[in-house]
Amino acid sequence: MPLSHPRRSALSEQVIAALRTQITSGEWPVGSRIPTEPELVGQLGVARNTVREAVRALAHNGLLDIRQGSGTYVVATSELAGVMHRRFADADPRHIAELRATLESGAARLAAERRTEKDLRQLDTLLLRREEAWGSGDAEAFVTADATFHLAVVAASHNDAMTAMYADLGEVLRDWLREDVGEELTPETHMDHTRLVDAIRAGDAETAAAEAASYPFRCRPGRFTPAGG
Repeated sequence: MPLSHPRRSALSEQVIAALRTQITSGEWPVGSRIPTEPELVGQLGVARNTVREAVRALAHNGLLDIRQGSGTYVVATSELAGVMHRRFADADPRHIAELRATLESGAARLAAERRTEKDLRQLDTLLLRREEAWGSGDAEAFVTADATFHLAVVAASHNDAMTAMYADLGEVLRDWLREDVGEELTPETHMDHTRLVDAIRAGDAETAAAEAASYPFRCRPGRFTPAGG
């Protein structure tokens, strides 16, 4: 994808836009290492300094993380997601759990009222994928599958603002789940989400909301209990 060569500042903006597109399109997913600087120079047809400036700009904006000796990795899919990741990196786990419970219960309630047949097919597919990831014993695969499932529940609310906010919080929530699940999947951290999908399918908003609200506090029994609980 060679780029044209206008004035330098405009060229840098083109390179930034091209790299951002690779991230937002999912071509470079969160957690992946992007091509090396020489590879990007060859792909884009621009000078090494221009590529370096673009990568640094996206790192400054929170989308990339430059790790000396290892490479550059995608850490967020938008500037806002990057800001949220930095802002909540050291947040109290209880507060993250409460945030999840509030957002997801509200979304599940709306999903039960608004879901389409397409939404239900997607939820069934992702629920199965989540169980398969659990069965594989791969903790990172499970975190990804679980996060994808919960985002689909929020998307089934058909509230674009809520879905966008939840997506921007995605890496914050994945970090929280990674810590809660740990490096090894154990029986006490497993939760069956079938009742949530069944409630959404049945249009049972109260049960869907209650199920979604309970999950963040049940990941690791004994870690904490909801305030007032």
